Amino acid sequence: MSHHDFTPLARLYAEAHESLIAGAAQPDLMQGFPAAPEQRVTWANWMRPPFSRWGFRNLARLRPSIDVRAGSAGASTLGEAPRALEDWTFESVCGLSVSVAEHLQASNTDALLVLSRGQVAFERYFNGQQAHDRHIMFSVTKSLIGTLGEHLIASGTLDPNALARHYVPEFEGSAFGEATVRQLFDMAVGIAYSEVYDDPASESSQYGYACGFQPAPEEYRQYESLYQYLPSLRQRGEHGGFFHYVTATTEALAWVMERACGTACPALLEAVWGELGCERDGYFMADPWGRGVAGAGFSATARDMARFGQLLLDGGRREGRQLIAAEAIDAIRAGADPMIYAANSEFSHWTPGASYRSQWYVFNDHSQALMAGGIHGQYLFVDFPSQTVIVKQSSLDEAVTDLDADSVRMLRAIAAGLNS
Repeated sequence: MSHHDFTPLARLYAEAHESLIAGAAQPDLMQGFPAAPEQRVTWANWMRPPFSRWGFRNLARLRPSIDVRAGSAGASTLGEAPRALEDWTFESVCGLSVSVAEHLQASNTDALLVLSRGQVAFERYFNGQQAHDRHIMFSVTKSLIGTLGEHLIASGTLDPNALARHYVPEFEGSAFGEATVRQLFDMAVGIAYSEVYDDPASESSQYGYACGFQPAPEEYRQYESLYQYLPSLRQRGEHGGFFHYVTATTEALAWVMERACGTACPALLEAVWGELGCERDGYFMADPWGRGVAGAGFSATARDMARFGQLLLDGGRREGRQLIAAEAIDAIRAGADPMIYAANSEFSHWTPGASYRSQWYVFNDHSQALMAGGIHGQYLFVDFPSQTVIVKQSSLDEAVTDLDADSVRMLRAIAAGLNS
């Protein structure tokens, strides 16, 4: 759909409004022993509708995974200060005034959780999801990795000015070998890579096969693991001075981080996760060689994702312990050059006014906010002026749609309303 033709988007909202009135029925999935073929969610179909509505919150039943354990002290208590946010409205990119409830319906939201000054202002679950369910966050995972990476820089463990091949000699001659670590952080690697999810031959589809998101068709089967796939990518042009979103770049960053500190990324996250008062373990999907999928593979409950966001608001401290270096969070919040980001028309339409820094979308235009976003409608939004954290977990039928721009508008409108 063209970014300038919003008639289909207006139609979606009209249908969402009708569904809210009528009450939408949900497909029965994975019922029975075994489930009937038309209800069965498998490795081959879990990313496609309607199967994704079950698959996105049950990935560990379909693929190998690596636990990120919650602490032994039990879950922290989240206070409640309810607000009737479902009736709040924002202006859609199609020109309509849309309510939060209508957007949640139109965007196949599975969970929306809003923390306002550390208390739960709004918490709703849809499509059969419950509070204890762990939902895949897709590329929100990148922002967790970026935060951990900035912490390694702050501790002196990782040099942002070093070349990637300094830490990973296997990158010699690949797209990443001559890129600096900072260029990996900020998606400024000159690489021959197309992030086209519906082309089975694209580099992003090859990424999906190598990490195990979906079985590779026989004619496209080349790599057994991300460890094999990443060195195969080739440089195109110079590095730096632009924004080129590539999931494989995050995987390269994670490999660099692991070599620099000698610890796998799931274990790095567990050192933080285990101190947050989380309700459940999170988990990374594992690739066929047992490597955590750092670019898109983390799953967690909405409440636990919100706890991570609250940690950022609190400057990386919880109960007197500095879990993430304050200077790491400050480095991310500083953002980057918004003109570089604005030159990417697709992304700047989605997040106007943002810049990209350390795997986060940083808003320094009207507020100080950090946003992590993932395909099919996953978000972690952290707004500093209003002290708001918002988690949105979704199962949108398509990876990327014009509803994404409205999701960002909704998140920002909620934070602005809570700050007024």
